[in-house]
Amino acid sequence: MDFTYRVIEIMTQIFVFALGVGLAGLVVVYVIDVTQTKHAVRRNFPIVGRFRYLFEHLGEFFRQYFFAMDREELPFNRAERTWVYQAAKGIDTTVGFGSTRDLKPIGTVIFVNCPYPTLEEDAVEPGPVTIGPYSRHPYTTDSFFNISGMSFGAISKPAVQALSAGAKRAGCWMNTGEGALSPYHLEGGADIVFQIGTAKYGVRDQAGELSDERLAEIAAHEQVRMFEIKLSQGAKPGKGGILPGAKVTEEIANIRVIDVGQDSISPNRHVEVNSPGDLVDMIERVRSATGKPTGFKAVIGAYGWIDDLCEEIKRRGVESAPDFITVDSGDGGSGAAPMSLIDYMGLPIKESLPLVVDMLCKHGLRERIFVVASGKLITPGEVAWALCAGADFVVTARGFMFSLGCIQALQCNKNTCPTGVTTHDKRLQKGLDVTDKAERVYRYAKALKKEVGTIAHSCGVPEPGRLRRFHCRVVQDTGKSIPLDELYPEVSTARSVLSPK
Repeated sequence: MDFTYRVIEIMTQIFVFALGVGLAGLVVVYVIDVTQTKHAVRRNFPIVGRFRYLFEHLGEFFRQYFFAMDREELPFNRAERTWVYQAAKGIDTTVGFGSTRDLKPIGTVIFVNCPYPTLEEDAVEPGPVTIGPYSRHPYTTDSFFNISGMSFGAISKPAVQALSAGAKRAGCWMNTGEGALSPYHLEGGADIVFQIGTAKYGVRDQAGELSDERLAEIAAHEQVRMFEIKLSQGAKPGKGGILPGAKVTEEIANIRVIDVGQDSISPNRHVEVNSPGDLVDMIERVRSATGKPTGFKAVIGAYGWIDDLCEEIKRRGVESAPDFITVDSGDGGSGAAPMSLIDYMGLPIKESLPLVVDMLCKHGLRERIFVVASGKLITPGEVAWALCAGADFVVTARGFMFSLGCIQALQCNKNTCPTGVTTHDKRLQKGLDVTDKAERVYRYAKALKKEVGTIAHSCGVPEPGRLRRFHCRVVQDTGKSIPLDELYPEVSTARSVLSPK
């Protein structure tokens, strides 16, 4: 009994001590709040006012689970994310009791089903196509859906490893992003598109200028199939890449040849590219040094320069043309960016993609230059729309991030990603199992391609490469839809190179 009383006495003393410490802490916080001058809420409502910041922070995470409707959240709503999660996990993606998608808003895409859909026995796989006929090592692929640029640094080591292994199994290519080629890109055996950013990480000399020798060294890797010159990206047109110093580890610094722990800020453009002629010169230089297909990536804003580029190509000859153009959407991407650019700069893909395709048609270059669409195209309907609009290929970064387990925590620009996708914190990375996530990457790519094929068959064509603009309608301000080929009528040769004869 004495022992019991002694235990109670000790616990009471501990409680009183803790209560005293707690009260003392509250007094200190109270004094700090009423004497500071930076925050009016805390000064007027000491202690209690601090909850405002907590709720503001937590609201970011709770909205998507408790308050937002399935179709209303941005940048990606719950319905879109759920489809990717289920596809990546191999879970049934069918739904019941009707669609929750509102078909009335202006711009809504609707595909037109055919009265005589393609029978299963008449369906065909997309045929292989060859990119870069004027390069020494053309690239042949049959994958219309691939992984967009995400650099090692922006995303973690296990994320790159899982993407590489998953892409290899899915038969799709993987873009390195502007952060250079890491061993982890090559590790899984996937085909690689090497992106040359404005800082030229991985292919620059000691002065920071483009090096033909370094280009040849990168091209010597058989897995590196193509090179992409990045003029601009959806997250920040007109500004270079941003990798916060907190994410610049020693390994990343060595690969990029930059300082550890320092912000990695790329120039806002390639300093040697000032005109269409300069761009063609750079494309030809890279293609000559590497022997591999070379194109460029850009967000479209002002677009007269594309006409000028096409005229320059015709003056020099079609062999001088870029082998592909990646059209990125102006509505943001996975990278860190100023809000003023991510919210306001650049045309969205729904407008820019048909515009670029039609310009190439107008100049007779559509058969020569492949078009790659990029920007929030993560579900079968969005990918099918891009193919209808004239894209040859579709790439996504955030779709594959979701397949890795991304929960849209909006922490990409920090080193605190809770799923291990965009952090270099080993404690957080351990949740991303490479073997499991590689399988999810594969399943996501496989399921998306299959369902795009389902849309194509419902439209009456044997494979996605045969989709055309008349297969798609867009809702107008009258509440009625009109065919996409009435909005953008000038396409006649789009993707005939992709359709098996």
